[in-house]
Amino acid sequence: MSFLDKLKEAFSGKKDKAQYLSGFAKSRQQFGQRLSTLEKDFDGISDHFLEELTIILLESDVGIETADLICDKLKERGKDYPTISFKWAMNLLIEIMKEIYEEYPDAPIVFNENGPTVIFLEGVNGSGKTTTAAKLASMYQQEGKSVAFTAADTFRAGAIEQLAEWGERLQIPTVKGRENGDPSAAIVDGCRYAKEHQTDILICDTAGRLQNKTNLMNELAKMNRVTAREIENAPHNTWLVLDATTGQNGLSQAQVFNESTTLTGIILTKMDGTAKGGIVLAIKHKLHLPVYYIGLGEQPGDLRPFDLDSYLYSISEGLNKDGE
Repeated sequence: MSFLDKLKEAFSGKKDKAQYLSGFAKSRQQFGQRLSTLEKDFDGISDHFLEELTIILLESDVGIETADLICDKLKERGKDYPTISFKWAMNLLIEIMKEIYEEYPDAPIVFNENGPTVIFLEGVNGSGKTTTAAKLASMYQQEGKSVAFTAADTFRAGAIEQLAEWGERLQIPTVKGRENGDPSAAIVDGCRYAKEHQTDILICDTAGRLQNKTNLMNELAKMNRVTAREIENAPHNTWLVLDATTGQNGLSQAQVFNESTTLTGIILTKMDGTAKGGIVLAIKHKLHLPVYYIGLGEQPGDLRPFDLDSYLYSISEGLNKDGE
């Protein structure tokens, strides 16, 4: 059984396969369907083929370093096959993409067994951070966990009230910071509320300013210090929320945040609105950070745990139609 056949078999058993296929439709058109157009003139893993493949990878926002690595590995792997069919070359390509993602194993999400689990959500304005907080909370509620919000994005106009509105809709208590006030003070209040009420999950919507990197670093460092004083080993998870439609610009944001604090994972929003699905590989290759969740639609249930096999199948569906 070929690698693509195994991928299809694994995908067929997934409960959220329809959401993945729908959410990655634009990325599949940019990547999988563009790859299919190379079959007509395919004459092996030649320099010309690799040039065309590089263009497709770059247009999918894999990034130049990751694209070069994929092509180098494919060229080297192809030396084992004096003659190779297009579909077998595609098997090797998708298998290499999986290997690159898995080169650095994903650390599991941390849950605190001795009190509230504190999750920091970071990200710039417009990334979908506050909406993501609500979607995460809804997901944890469905798992039977109690949730509270801390509205600590005190500098963005309306951010506190936006999160509070989500809290009312989901019946989740929201500890509000003071507009233009100290985000760390809001987080201290949130931690104390979570401890007092034995809350399972505390989601902190934090500030995300990039205008001044030094201020950002100092702000995030302070938030980490005060949280650790209130709840041991907190924050347990620090996730950067990135708008997938920004592609390589999002990767640049991730690099700044990763230099400013200890990120433990990424949430990619608005994946259904972009053809730049290759950003998943670029993030993992460049930053070695796991993508934990992806946004595949507007509804709360469309924030899905990231699954590598589902991702790879969804962007490449159709490359192995006849099972060769």
